[in-house]
This record gives sequence, C-alpha cells and structure tokens, in this order.
Amino acid sequence: MPNLRELENAMPVAPLKIVALPSAAKMGNAINDYLVEFRRSIHNDKVKNDPAFHGYIEDNYLVDLELPRFGSGEAKAHFRESVRGKDLFILVDVFNHSITYDMGGYTNHMSPDDHYQDLKRVIGACNGKAHRINVIMPMLYEGRQHKRSGRESLDCAYALTELRDMGVNNFLTFDAHDPRVQNATPLNGFDNFTPPYQFIKALLHSDADLIVDKEHLVVISPDEGALDRAIYFATVLGVDTGMFYKRRDYSTIINGKNPIVAHEFLGDNIAGKDVIIIDDMISSGGSMLDTAKQLKEMNARNVFICCTFGLFTDGLKAFDEAYEKGHFDKVIVTNLTYLPPEIYDRPYFVEADMYKFTASLIDFMNHDVSLSNAMATTEKMHSVLEAYNNRNALNEK
Repeated sequence: MPNLRELENAMPVAPLKIVALPSAAKMGNAINDYLVEFRRSIHNDKVKNDPAFHGYIEDNYLVDLELPRFGSGEAKAHFRESVRGKDLFILVDVFNHSITYDMGGYTNHMSPDDHYQDLKRVIGACNGKAHRINVIMPMLYEGRQHKRSGRESLDCAYALTELRDMGVNNFLTFDAHDPRVQNATPLNGFDNFTPPYQFIKALLHSDADLIVDKEHLVVISPDEGALDRAIYFATVLGVDTGMFYKRRDYSTIINGKNPIVAHEFLGDNIAGKDVIIIDDMISSGGSMLDTAKQLKEMNARNVFICCTFGLFTDGLKAFDEAYEKGHFDKVIVTNLTYLPPEIYDRPYFVEADMYKFTASLIDFMNHDVSLSNAMATTEKMHSVLEAYNNRNALNEK
C-alpha cells in the first residue's frame, strides 16, 4: 500500500465497520479479508496498547445486517449489532440482478431501484448514531440519467441530494459516466476512481506477446464520450489514439435513445497493430462488438476490449459468436459489479481485480489520509510496464 508509514502514524476517525448489502456480499467479504491482513501487518506498538486504537485490529469488520422482505414485497433493514460511533462504509451494487425476492407468488429479480431503496433503509436503520456514513457504489445509480434533455427527470442528481440529506458524508464511485453530477452536492465528499492501472496489469498478465509502443499498439475510444479515457490511457502508455463517431438517426427513438446508424472511424492506419478499446461499460455489447468487428476488418492484429463495468444485459451469446468469428481477442472487465458466473469459463474473459484497491481506499479514508496517491496511477502504470518490458528482455536473452 502507498504511504504506509503515513497510515501507521495516523489516528483513525472512528472504529471501522463495513456494511455489505446482499448485492455486494462477495465484494464485502474480499475487502474485509484485505483489511484484516492490512491491519495485522501494522508495525506500531501503540496500535496494540493505546485505548484510542480499541477495535483497530479485528478478525472481522463486517456488520451483522439483515434485510428481510415480507410477502407483500415490503422490506426493512435490521442491524444485529450496535453501530454507534462507528465509521461506516456501506457497499452496494445496484446492478446486481441475481438477487431475487418473492411477492404475490412470483419470483422477482431486484432492479437498481430496489437496491437503492435497500441502501436508504440501511442508512435509516443507523438512526443517526454512526460517527460517519460513507457509501461505496461502484457503478453510479442512474449515472446515465445525469443531464436533462427536454422534459426529463434528473435521477442521478436527485439521488445524490437525497443521500446527502439522509446524512451520507462521503460518496465513492468508479468511472462515473459523467462525474460532473457531483455538482448536485458540492459540499459533500464525492470521489470518482478509474481503473486504468488494473486494466494494464490484467492485460499484460494475460498476453505475454504484447509490445507497448507506437508501432505496435493503439488505444481506441468507441465513441466521443470515452475519448478522455482513451487519451489518458494512450498518453501513459506512449502510444497513439483514435476514436469512432456514432452516427445516429435522430428522427427515431428506440428504447429511450436514438439508434446508431453506423460507426465512423477517425484515426491513423491500424493494420497489423494491437488495439485496446476502452470504455466505462458494456451494456448489451452490440455497439462494442460492432466496433471490434470494424477494427478487425481494418486488419487489426488483436482487439482487446477494456470496460470498467460488464453488465451483459443480453447475455453472452453475442460475445461467444463474435469471439468464434475472430472479431475480438479479450474482454477485460472489473469485478466491481455482478458478473454472470458462466463468464469465468469463457476463454476470452479476463478479470481486473479491484477489491484490494477498494480496501486500501477504505483504510486511508478511515484515517483521513490523502487519497492523492490512489488517484495518481501514472507512476504505477509506468512501473508495471517497466517490469513487463524487463521480463520480456530477459526472456529474449
């Protein structure tokens, strides 16, 4: 962990507790294990002997929580232990559609709205007794409904305002579709983290033949919205970038949006080069697969798809077929949101692990230590590239 000495010498804000909602149970267990490991490795005698550090080193930081649901579909949150004076970190994955409940004889899959309501129930069950409430929501609830166009609701901004009014002090998310939505609560903590470091680690680990230079690699944005991500990624890697422009039919609206007519490429010749497509999310994946197909038709050598969130709303069939046809080579997504279990059996899937990073964020926030090192990933990416290039040089010798 960076700045470990600073962390060891800092006082915690309050005793740390993790509240993992059922939607984020896997993440909560992994983060808890990392935090236990982190704090057991602290070399500071006062941590063990000073009463101010009571509860600092524990075998478990997870709060015992239940969210029972009645036959009518109504629910409640119930803490089975006290959270008075605790520094709470609430984990919720509002896009985990695998959680179900029974109502009226039917089995219902929980929607983002259901998960968001459970989050508010948990905050309400704190009854104002927690020292501080921090919410970690990896993929921002209603993040794509962040601006108004015509007579539309501003769901994301309203949700942040509502959580602020309920007493949430800090809000952590990852790769927000548009982080400017934090303007809805300008006086509250809002941190947005991106995973380029984890992407490059996972990609280099999965492909030992990758050559990272301008002659062999290019980073592509699938649309104008992801261009900033692509430019940063390409700049750190020292390679060129390009983008696709989505030409839409603005005379038609299908499923709430204008359909894409074609993807137009803007960039240099990519023939014979490896290509990294980087974006914030895969929804159905149709647009991403069409982009990958066009890149292969332009004689790209390998096509790697890097996305923070893999929702796969239409399943994996389209990805299986595209992989069989050679339209792409790897899909790298983080484990920040729910992934269908069957994806782990796919030969094209690579997971970018974010649990240790999230655990370190929680540990730093609990001490009120600066997160600037966590946000500055450039040096870490350079160190990974240097180690990768040195390993390849040794293998050649």
